[in-house]
Amino acid sequence: MRICVYGAGAIGGYLAGSLARGGHEVSVVVRGAHLAAIRDHGLVVDVAGDGFTTHPRATDDPATLGVQDAVLVTAKAPSLPAIAAGLPPLLGPRTRVAFLTNGIPWWYFQRHGGKLDGRRIPLLDPEDRLLNAVGESRILGGIFWPASSVPEPGHIRLTHPGRGTVFGAPDGVETPEIAALAEAFRTAQLPVTVSATIRDLIWEKLAFNLSAGPMCVLTRTPVRATQEEPACVAASRALLAEAAALIQALGRKVELDVERIVATNQQLGHRPSILQDLLARRPMEIDALYTVPLEMARDAGVPMPTLALLVGLIKAAARGEGLYAPTRG
Repeated sequence: MRICVYGAGAIGGYLAGSLARGGHEVSVVVRGAHLAAIRDHGLVVDVAGDGFTTHPRATDDPATLGVQDAVLVTAKAPSLPAIAAGLPPLLGPRTRVAFLTNGIPWWYFQRHGGKLDGRRIPLLDPEDRLLNAVGESRILGGIFWPASSVPEPGHIRLTHPGRGTVFGAPDGVETPEIAALAEAFRTAQLPVTVSATIRDLIWEKLAFNLSAGPMCVLTRTPVRATQEEPACVAASRALLAEAAALIQALGRKVELDVERIVATNQQLGHRPSILQDLLARRPMEIDALYTVPLEMARDAGVPMPTLALLVGLIKAAARGEGLYAPTRG
């Protein structure tokens, strides 16, 4: 299968290396030192101390790659509008484009059904750049549960195996193209499922991210370090309660096991990706993870005071360091 991974960082690099090792024709769109390292030395993936190296085709010009069977977009949400123009050369009539991003995805209301169907999120897709580039029929939702990092250019480290990858079309219909992509993951020994209710799972992961992520950003510590103070554990519980209220108001079906999430957080030594971005001084996914959920809560009449306070502090700090400027549609 011809698969292009657009943005082969922590998530994309792990998937690209694994899919290439599984025998698929993999290409990656990357830039800078990461691109140079992959071209010169290959893409190194380290899983529990057991590393392997593959040599996917690497470029910073997607127009050189041709039409793909599938495109996995793993670039961070702030980068997505800028890469929209690079996607059309990769797309044929049957190509599916899976967006494996954190937080609420830009396409969330496409084929949603009901009164919200087709609603736009200009903060995440200004001027409909992504929608116009990809087309509604090609959109595929994606969730990546494992945790990974980039310790140096060309080197990906899996830090927590998580629950694999989930794909799902916005309308819940599994097409032959989606089934073929899932099978490609299985042949590469990548855990994968296809869900007819991808939005429920998006909220499940987002609630998990909200339970400790904002405190990680403010303290600049791994997840478990934020759970050593009783007041922070109480804040985690409050964040989960607020998320659960919003999820219910939106009509999604998600069972949040608060005690399991708290127990997981107390053991998790991983730094969330938004904290990794802060430490590396990269643009942060504040809007997809925090601003848009808060806007949805406001529209639904659901108060989220704990999250609102933490997000206000995060935005003030990020603006002060030049790492956050909200996109305007």
